[in-house]
Amino acid sequence: MDEKHSQGPVFLIEVDKIKPNPYQPRRNFKEEELKELANSIREFGILQPVVVTKLEKETELGTDVEYQLIAGERRLLASKLIGLERIPAIIRNIDLDRERLELAIVENVQRADLDPIESAKAYAKLQDNFGLTQREIAAKIGKSREAIANTMRLLSLPESIQKSVSEGRISESQARLLLTVSDLAKQQALFEDLLKNNTSVRDLRSKIRRIQNDEEGRELKSDATAQYDPETKAFTNQLEEFLGAKVNVQKSGDSGKITISFHSPEELQNILDKLLEKERIAELDNPTLSSDVSFPT
Repeated sequence: MDEKHSQGPVFLIEVDKIKPNPYQPRRNFKEEELKELANSIREFGILQPVVVTKLEKETELGTDVEYQLIAGERRLLASKLIGLERIPAIIRNIDLDRERLELAIVENVQRADLDPIESAKAYAKLQDNFGLTQREIAAKIGKSREAIANTMRLLSLPESIQKSVSEGRISESQARLLLTVSDLAKQQALFEDLLKNNTSVRDLRSKIRRIQNDEEGRELKSDATAQYDPETKAFTNQLEEFLGAKVNVQKSGDSGKITISFHSPEELQNILDKLLEKERIAELDNPTLSSDVSFPT
């Protein structure tokens, strides 16, 4: 336990009056590890007090006092397993939910083995509910901003894959590779194959690379087909010159689709600015013109 947590007197507090922290990021506690900790507590006692904050509630009979856990949930659960009535605790005066959450996350991430999904959800809660940036989270946890960002990206995976990461059926590295597959059907197929065959990270990376190469090949073939259509080629060139971006025009009879590629938020904004400016000029030239106009003439 760090010096900040260990400051202050230690009290013996009734176990039944200590409530779990609603911001506790850890949700999966291995039963065998809890039993081992319980046996250790039975033999040696609790070597490090839990950390709690005092909560007072007004009732018809007066003031009811209970405590909310900040750090030490494994110690609390193990103590309950062996039937301890009281455990040593340090009481900290904390009024802000944000500080309670930060303390719970820092305590658990640094002192216990959160699975990657639990960590990702904890970071996301800090970011979404309490306005911390990834850089601020990184500073509190003692990791790089990139590590925080990569872990949080795991929450983009389907629930079934997240669950497998939490259960240890696939590794965080394997999950990150699955993130690179944008096609959800292919991602699911790779995931099922991974579970079935216990594919290594190296083999999974090779399979994903083959899929991506096939997709790039189809895109190149589509581009080549468009080159043989003089009208489509001319229209594509005109759009690319106007937008300053790569454009792919795919036709199927009288219908089709246009794909505009960009590689940064700034490039996307530039494309939008050009499209909106073209539309505004068209409306000025012809006030009755529909606002659907978005292509150069």
